[in-house]
Amino acid sequence: MFEQQKINEVLEQFDVNRNKGLSGDEAQARLEKNGPNAFQEKKPKTKLQMFLSQLRDPMIYILMGAVVISVLLREFSDAIIIMAVILLNATIGMVQESKAEKSLEALKKLSSPTAMIRRDGATVEIPAADLVVGDIVLLEAGRVIPADLRLISTINMKVEESALTGESVPVQKDAEFIADGEVTLGDRLNMAYLSTSVAYGRGEGVVVRTGMDTEIGKIARMISESVDELTPLQKRLGELGKLLGILAIVLCVLLFAVALIQGRDVMAMLLTAIALAVAAIPEGLPAVVTIVLALGVQRMVKVNTIVRKLPAVETLGSVSIVCSDKTGTLTQNKMTVTKYYVNESLQQVSNLDYDTNKLLVDGFVLCTDSSIEGTSRFGDPTELALLDMGVNVNVTKQSLEASSPRINEKSFDSDRKMMTTVHQDPSGRLISYTKGAMDRIIGKCDEIIIDGTVRPITDADKEKIESAAKEMASLALRVLALAVRFDDNSAEEEHLIFTGLVGMIDPPRPEAAAAVERFKVAGVVTVMITGDHIDTAFAIAKELGIAESEDQCITGDTLNRMTQEDLNAAAPQLRVFARVSPENKVMIVNAFRSHGDIVSMTGDGVNDAPSLKTADIGVAMGITGTDVAKGAADMVLTDDNFATIEKAIEEGRNIYNNIRKSVLFLLSSNLGEIFTMFIAIVAGLASPLKAIHILWVNLITDSLPGLALGVDSGDPDIMKTSPRNPKESLFAHGGLTIILFFGFVIGAITLSAFLFTPINTLMGAGQSITLENLKLILLDEGIYTQSQTYAFTVLAVSQLFNAIGMRNLNRSIFRFNHLENRMMIFAFIFGIFLQVAVTEIPFLINMFGTMGLSLNEWMTLVALSTAPLWFHELFVFIRYIKKKNA
Repeated sequence: MFEQQKINEVLEQFDVNRNKGLSGDEAQARLEKNGPNAFQEKKPKTKLQMFLSQLRDPMIYILMGAVVISVLLREFSDAIIIMAVILLNATIGMVQESKAEKSLEALKKLSSPTAMIRRDGATVEIPAADLVVGDIVLLEAGRVIPADLRLISTINMKVEESALTGESVPVQKDAEFIADGEVTLGDRLNMAYLSTSVAYGRGEGVVVRTGMDTEIGKIARMISESVDELTPLQKRLGELGKLLGILAIVLCVLLFAVALIQGRDVMAMLLTAIALAVAAIPEGLPAVVTIVLALGVQRMVKVNTIVRKLPAVETLGSVSIVCSDKTGTLTQNKMTVTKYYVNESLQQVSNLDYDTNKLLVDGFVLCTDSSIEGTSRFGDPTELALLDMGVNVNVTKQSLEASSPRINEKSFDSDRKMMTTVHQDPSGRLISYTKGAMDRIIGKCDEIIIDGTVRPITDADKEKIESAAKEMASLALRVLALAVRFDDNSAEEEHLIFTGLVGMIDPPRPEAAAAVERFKVAGVVTVMITGDHIDTAFAIAKELGIAESEDQCITGDTLNRMTQEDLNAAAPQLRVFARVSPENKVMIVNAFRSHGDIVSMTGDGVNDAPSLKTADIGVAMGITGTDVAKGAADMVLTDDNFATIEKAIEEGRNIYNNIRKSVLFLLSSNLGEIFTMFIAIVAGLASPLKAIHILWVNLITDSLPGLALGVDSGDPDIMKTSPRNPKESLFAHGGLTIILFFGFVIGAITLSAFLFTPINTLMGAGQSITLENLKLILLDEGIYTQSQTYAFTVLAVSQLFNAIGMRNLNRSIFRFNHLENRMMIFAFIFGIFLQVAVTEIPFLINMFGTMGLSLNEWMTLVALSTAPLWFHELFVFIRYIKKKNA
């Protein structure tokens, strides 16, 4: 009576008559007041907005400034080349990101298109969008719940909620359930939620929330309100861009100061200042990084990973925490019988023999209302697990029912917690099978069958049965019992003969345990987050090696009583989070992030979407994943394999290392240009290089070797090291030393090449080598052009040799497998070809202000350009000695 009174109070609260429903006028008034049962749509980015978003980068701003100044000084060739790089970079980024966010659109598709309701005393079907608070909704098996409902009537009703709560089996609903205080989403047995579906039975509910106010609506709002954060690499490159921008300005100011002191032509010095600023900025870097990430995306496809956002590839390399949903991610999302108890023996299901255990198998297969037809599966996951058990011993429900048809039955209900079917076997004998909860079944049994012999059941028998059930329960197995009756067609559930037990669970994916172990070696912590019960979650976590004790587990109820700060403090010791809500999942991700960890969240359900969006890397399952989860994720696993995440992280680490090699290579080259230009100008000499020379080297000659470094083969031991600190500078681990060392080498040989002709000419004329004489002789246009051509050539070719050595600064080039990186071979040959072109093709000679070179000149300049390789060997030797003496 108390429960019914509560239901009546709910109906009164929403001012609705249970038998008649709302009137048409009242429903229309509520619709106009509260709006349709639909989600607020997020306006998608246009192609132009996506394109412009690629340009929000400090380095791009500097390049744009260089374009403007070049145009003002009528240096159109420089402006065109820089602009081409800016557009290429933005286009590549836009194409990769053009798959606009589909999260809210997918959520909208999840809502039921129609709903069966009671209006004006009649049953009618209306569009789900027209539902209002107070509507009486009629539910039956197969129907999708069209809004959040307070159930007012349930008849054996089970609801599939795995996409929302993570619960691996349908939840038995009870309209008369009264909660004792606050309970988690998965434990609200008198509620049914939008987008879940009725798996079994029927019922009625009153609409209590619609649209954005529903639980799914809250998820939609959480997704739309989350803010995309910069990845570690984006932050480092942003800082680098600002640093280089400041350096460029400082150099220009210094140069002007020198010009004023030396009394030089201000306009000429402005051109030189632009050349120096151009030298300070690695113009090819944005394009190289973008292309390397795009090529990384293509490689990731080969390991069954689709990356939706380019920077996510690099972020993977920093991941230190992998938060994973249990159902469908760490487990198979398929209930499976793993143990059985018969003849006083608990066995693994792999030992099941049909001939010996025919009665057990036939009973569990026939006493079901589910079916498997080819690849199609219909019904309750628990019953489907029983049918799979039969299939594994070559027994199907269809074949059994053909020979032993069902002639009577008593359906399952939540009060009895059992069901019974009666069959007539080929000999004409009647057998009734009763399956259900162990405690209910055993209470109905007077006898037991052991090795084919029926005898009275004893207390000792019951203790053995209960002991087997407890052992299975300790492994978080769901236990079902089977009993039989012979020669009775009444489907009565009294005086039964106990037959056996089975235990089932949603088992771990076979590859998951190995992936968790490899993560441990790589310094990556695996955390399980699930809506399932804590005992089930811990059992799976323990089997996979995620958790060792129950102290590492926590429930949603406890989380609800904690502040974010409390959870932040407790998070490092926790490994399993059970019975959690979508809001809890976001709290958990933020708790780990508060310790500076880079967090990856994997999942497949609607309930995972907000945390996928909040995490540094959101990973969705491609096969079982909902569209909502895929829309919120940064990457999607096409094979739903948890172990694929490990391969993706390995790929991400290698990509970051390669990008770092590219950055160090490009910056060392740029430093060589700065060194060459600045020393010459401060000394009062003419500029060794034109702005177009530096642009050519930075954008054309350097870009291909930079790309080749970006696609270099990975380090086979990279997953044996801990994740890098996301705050780690690109210059860490000797990076700054590398840039300064090789920058000085390149600058020194480029300056040497520039002064080669003037010094030879002075020596040939018997004049002393002084700064004044060098200044005077460089006033000769022919000598100056030849000197610039030498400097330009050595700068370009030396950087090709420098790129070869940059592949590995811990190993001699004579121990490299150069065929591993065919891109580098191509880049080297093509770079030489391009440099020959600018000194031999008349059109390019005029454009670049160079001159033709003889074979002897080429041989001399190439020999000088190999210096970075010899210094690479010296650098490797010094590192080896230091390591040996450490």
